[in-house]
Amino acid sequence: MYTVSVEDWFAAAHYLRNYNGKCENLHGHNYKVKVYVSGTQLTDGGMLMDFSLLKKALKSVLDEFDHKDLNSLPYFTDLEPSAENISCLIFQKLKPFIPANGKVSGVEVFETEKNSCLYSEDY
Repeated sequence: MYTVSVEDWFAAAHYLRNYNGKCENLHGHNYKVKVYVSGTQLTDGGMLMDFSLLKKALKSVLDEFDHKDLNSLPYFTDLEPSAENISCLIFQKLKPFIPANGKVSGVEVFETEKNSCLYSEDY
């Protein structure tokens, strides 16, 4: 099994509606996002997936969130914009960009340097 990864970031604001504590207030994060793509078959060029294509795909997904109030986006009308839900949503949005020889195996969203959530599904 091969796994490649790329990372990027976005800045956004959010608040948690069903939370009792500081995060129920509007606040922001500089989110770091790390994406993992796994597979067993390499291309004739010896790659699972071209890093530049994966970076471009991630950037196009993150542009939807960058410098936004996440609570105002349609995805988060009823869903809390938590790191857990953000990582799952990015995971789903990246799937169409991945070639047939690989699958998104994980998306890790860091709210801070020390706090992150990794979303994955069975491969």
